Amino acid sequence: MNALLGLRVVFALGIVNFLTLSALFLSCRCMGSRKPFSKMLHFKPFARFYKSHCYYWYILFGSVVAHLTIAIKVLGIPFGT
Repeated sequence: MNALLGLRVVFALGIVNFLTLSALFLSCRCMGSRKPFSKMLHFKPFARFYKSHCYYWYILFGSVVAHLTIAIKVLGIPFGT
C-alpha cells in the first residue's frame, strides 16, 4: 500500500471512529430518559436511529481494528527498536 494512501485511509477511519462514537453516545439507552432525547423519540427518524444502537458497536469495532492495522502497517510501532 502506498504510504500516502495509507495515511489517508487512517485519517478517514479516524473520522469514522469519531462519528460512530458520537452515534453511540446519542443513541445510548440511558439518553432515552433524558428530557431532550425523550421528546425526540417521538420522531420516526430518530427512533430508527435509536433502535440501531447495537449495530453502531459493530461499525466501531471494525473501524478501530482496520484503523489500528493500517496505522501499524504504514507508520510502524514507534516503541520498537
